[in-house]
Amino acid sequence: MKTKNQNHPFSDDSIQRIAQDVFNIPYLFPWQRLVIANILDAEKTDESEDSAERGKQIVLLPTGAGKSLCFLVPALVLKGASLVIYPLLALMQDQKRRIDECGILSVTFRGGMTEEEREENFRKIKMGAKIIIANPEVLQNENLLERLSECNISHIAIDEAHCVSEWGDSFRPAYLTLGSIIKKLKCPLVTAFTATASSHVLARIEEVLFNGKARILRSESDRPNITYSVYNANVKTQAAIYFAKSEKLPAIFFCGTRLGTENLSKELNLYFGKDKAKFYHAGMTKAEKEKIEKWFFEKTDAILCATCAYGMGVDKKNIRTVIHIDPPFTAEQYIQEAGRGGRDGKHSKAILLWSEK
Repeated sequence: MKTKNQNHPFSDDSIQRIAQDVFNIPYLFPWQRLVIANILDAEKTDESEDSAERGKQIVLLPTGAGKSLCFLVPALVLKGASLVIYPLLALMQDQKRRIDECGILSVTFRGGMTEEEREENFRKIKMGAKIIIANPEVLQNENLLERLSECNISHIAIDEAHCVSEWGDSFRPAYLTLGSIIKKLKCPLVTAFTATASSHVLARIEEVLFNGKARILRSESDRPNITYSVYNANVKTQAAIYFAKSEKLPAIFFCGTRLGTENLSKELNLYFGKDKAKFYHAGMTKAEKEKIEKWFFEKTDAILCATCAYGMGVDKKNIRTVIHIDPPFTAEQYIQEAGRGGRDGKHSKAILLWSEK
């Protein structure tokens, strides 16, 4: 794989200038440069080149490693628009907000839009919108897909690609159609991103999206700024209160159930006082979630008691402590959720409360 293309009109220095001038990022990591180079080199390569993997890659980067830059920077260089597929509405909204703040023209396709809203999006695409944001479900609309196939999409980026395996075979079958969607859009460049993936999940992503043939780029999954520890606790509520007092805030306390988040936030508020903690789970309304997201995003001394519904939500960079009241089902899920901490590069702690009962 190439790490630099001397003949490309946008050299590594030009890419760095885009990162600095548009996104205020002074330094691109080697793995970010490699992913970007693979996209731009594949875009330049002759279509007739005999390579089933040309332009197709699966990228494993740890949570907080800056994977968004890997598709946002090329989006400003590629001739057409980039389609970015997200699993959650909260993630779509957060990315749209950050893209808007950078002055980049973008559009979002989601469920429940009016015909006028969709037409306005297509008008913006014709005006030169560089980013198209969508989720797998909205792309099931054949008319929308046909219209998008005429929009000269240069690159498709699939965020949280492990959902293909973890969700597609259970309650979100739209993920299993992404391979056929890629073909219908006739897009030569596709990058699937995930923070962690077992060999089984990785093989499933490769099968569903790329018919079993893709480049795989894997960085080190460890985050040196996160300290991991396990604490044996027979009474986890008492342990949660202890760590809420002793560890740095803001913090997330991950619980295995919706009721668990509500009960824990109630106990913490009884001990510390009103509004110290709030809960967040998939059973809440959109308006309720947005209210809690805004509350937590702005706080420096708060505790959020959440299920994995927050695991791919708003990008809050200054979380200092992540505590798991209940262990996730897989090590990959644990690493990803623990990675919500320390996304600003500063030290944070990940603590797992363990009980044999």
